[in-house]
Amino acid sequence: MSRFQYKKPSHKPSGFFLSLCIFLAIFIIFIQGLSSLSESTMRRQKESLENAITRSVTYCYTVEGTYPKSLDHLKDNYGLTYDEETFFVDYRVIGSNVLPDITIIEKGD
Repeated sequence: MSRFQYKKPSHKPSGFFLSLCIFLAIFIIFIQGLSSLSESTMRRQKESLENAITRSVTYCYTVEGTYPKSLDHLKDNYGLTYDEETFFVDYRVIGSNVLPDITIIEKGD
Protein backbone atom coordinates (compact mmCIF):
# COMPACT_ATOMS: atom_id res chain seq x y z
CA MET A 1 0.00 0.00 0.00
CA SER A 2 1.67 3.10 -1.22
CA ARG A 3 -0.59 5.58 0.50
CA PHE A 4 1.03 4.95 3.85
CA GLN A 5 4.55 5.30 2.56
CA TYR A 6 6.43 8.55 3.15
CA LYS A 7 7.74 10.28 0.07
CA LYS A 8 10.57 12.74 0.44
CA PRO A 9 9.70 16.05 -1.28
CA SER A 10 11.95 16.98 -4.19
CA HIS A 11 13.78 20.29 -4.20
CA LYS A 12 13.55 20.95 -7.90
CA PRO A 13 12.66 24.52 -8.86
CA SER A 14 9.08 24.89 -9.86
CA GLY A 15 8.15 25.77 -13.43
CA PHE A 16 6.85 29.16 -12.34
CA PHE A 17 10.13 30.14 -10.63
CA LEU A 18 12.19 29.09 -13.67
CA SER A 19 9.90 31.02 -16.03
CA LEU A 20 10.12 34.10 -13.81
CA CYS A 21 13.93 33.98 -13.81
CA ILE A 22 14.06 33.66 -17.60
CA PHE A 23 11.59 36.54 -18.01
CA LEU A 24 13.62 38.80 -15.69
CA ALA A 25 16.86 38.00 -17.53
CA ILE A 26 15.30 38.82 -20.91
CA PHE A 27 13.75 42.00 -19.51
CA ILE A 28 17.10 43.22 -18.12
CA ILE A 29 18.84 42.55 -21.45
CA PHE A 30 16.06 44.46 -23.26
CA ILE A 31 16.38 47.49 -20.95
CA GLN A 32 20.16 47.57 -21.40
CA GLY A 33 19.71 47.46 -25.18
CA LEU A 34 17.29 50.41 -25.08
CA SER A 35 19.70 52.41 -22.94
CA SER A 36 22.57 51.75 -25.34
CA LEU A 37 20.41 52.74 -28.31
CA SER A 38 19.38 55.97 -26.58
CA GLU A 39 23.00 56.93 -25.87
CA SER A 40 23.97 56.22 -29.47
CA THR A 41 21.11 58.36 -30.80
CA MET A 42 22.04 61.27 -28.52
CA ARG A 43 25.66 61.07 -29.67
CA ARG A 44 24.57 61.18 -33.33
CA GLN A 45 22.29 64.16 -32.67
CA LYS A 46 25.16 66.06 -31.08
CA GLU A 47 27.48 65.30 -34.02
CA SER A 48 24.79 66.42 -36.45
CA LEU A 49 24.33 69.69 -34.55
CA GLU A 50 28.09 70.30 -34.53
CA ASN A 51 28.19 69.78 -38.31
CA ALA A 52 25.18 72.05 -38.89
CA ILE A 53 26.63 74.90 -36.83
CA THR A 54 30.04 74.58 -38.49
CA ARG A 55 28.45 74.63 -41.97
CA SER A 56 26.31 77.64 -41.07
CA VAL A 57 29.26 79.57 -39.62
CA THR A 58 31.40 78.79 -42.66
CA TYR A 59 28.64 79.70 -45.10
CA CYS A 60 28.02 82.99 -43.27
CA TYR A 61 31.72 83.79 -43.49
CA THR A 62 31.82 83.15 -47.23
CA VAL A 63 28.69 85.24 -47.89
CA GLU A 64 29.25 88.16 -45.50
CA GLY A 65 33.04 88.17 -45.13
CA THR A 66 32.91 87.96 -41.32
CA TYR A 67 31.92 85.32 -38.85
CA PRO A 68 28.47 85.76 -37.25
CA LYS A 69 28.46 87.80 -34.05
CA SER A 70 25.90 85.58 -32.35
CA LEU A 71 24.11 82.28 -32.64
CA ASP A 72 20.85 84.20 -33.14
CA HIS A 73 22.26 85.61 -36.39
CA LEU A 74 22.61 82.05 -37.68
CA LYS A 75 19.10 81.18 -36.53
CA ASP A 76 17.52 84.25 -38.11
CA ASN A 77 19.43 84.43 -41.40
CA TYR A 78 20.69 80.93 -42.16
CA GLY A 79 17.91 78.68 -40.88
CA LEU A 80 19.80 77.02 -38.04
CA THR A 81 17.43 75.13 -35.74
CA TYR A 82 18.06 72.70 -32.90
CA ASP A 83 16.38 71.38 -29.78
CA GLU A 84 17.25 73.96 -27.13
CA GLU A 85 15.77 71.79 -24.38
CA THR A 86 18.25 69.01 -25.17
CA PHE A 87 21.41 70.94 -26.03
CA PHE A 88 23.12 74.07 -24.74
CA VAL A 89 25.30 75.83 -27.32
CA ASP A 90 28.01 78.15 -26.02
CA TYR A 91 28.98 80.49 -28.89
CA ARG A 92 31.91 82.82 -28.19
CA VAL A 93 33.15 85.29 -30.76
CA ILE A 94 36.90 85.82 -30.73
CA GLY A 95 37.14 88.24 -33.66
CA SER A 96 35.47 89.03 -36.97
CA ASN A 97 38.00 86.96 -38.95
CA VAL A 98 38.63 84.23 -36.36
CA LEU A 99 36.46 81.11 -36.15
CA PRO A 100 34.21 81.40 -33.05
CA ASP A 101 34.63 79.01 -30.15
CA ILE A 102 31.61 76.71 -30.22
CA THR A 103 30.84 74.28 -27.40
CA ILE A 104 27.82 71.98 -27.38
CA ILE A 105 26.70 70.47 -24.07
CA GLU A 106 23.93 67.94 -23.52
CA LYS A 107 21.49 69.11 -20.87
CA GLY A 108 20.70 66.60 -18.12
CA ASP A 109 17.18 65.30 -17.57
